[in-house]
Amino acid sequence: MSSRAEQRRNTEARILAQARRLFAETGYDRTTIRAVATAAEVDPGLVMHYFGSKEKLFARVTEGGTPPIPGGTPEEVSEQLLDLLRSSLADEPVESLAILRSMLTHPEAAHEVRVASRDHRDPISEAIPDDQADLRAAVVSAVLIGLAVGRHLIKLDHLADADPDQIVELLRPSIRSLTKADD
Repeated sequence: MSSRAEQRRNTEARILAQARRLFAETGYDRTTIRAVATAAEVDPGLVMHYFGSKEKLFARVTEGGTPPIPGGTPEEVSEQLLDLLRSSLADEPVESLAILRSMLTHPEAAHEVRVASRDHRDPISEAIPDDQADLRAAVVSAVLIGLAVGRHLIKLDHLADADPDQIVELLRPSIRSLTKADD
């Protein structure tokens, strides 16, 4: 027989798993505490007891899963970015999908995207030997976010089913050009 603490951890994990799924599938606005509770087979009051609010539940769902921040020479940064892209195209973490789906309607999700983008953009910018390094790094970030949204959320024709390696190879010259890796 399991202990109360173990039962509590299992219930909390079940709630988080269902919340991740729902936030990723329907976004922040359309995910309700009641829907999460129903999916997790618990009372909505229990969801509120564990997490306090929908906002706090969303924060827990979306924490973690941050990819490593690239750094080094323009060539190294280019290849690290392409490796991150390949990984994201193959299997985007559900936490990221929840944020990406919600970023246009929920201020906290938009803030998370801006912070993560800034955290990645700054080291990319530092590696680019150009007076427009910040703009170049921002364009790289926008392209990578756009590809993840297009593939996983919008499911654009051809992009949704394409081999991640093929997409990376198509994008390699552009990323290398933007990071000045080919100069």
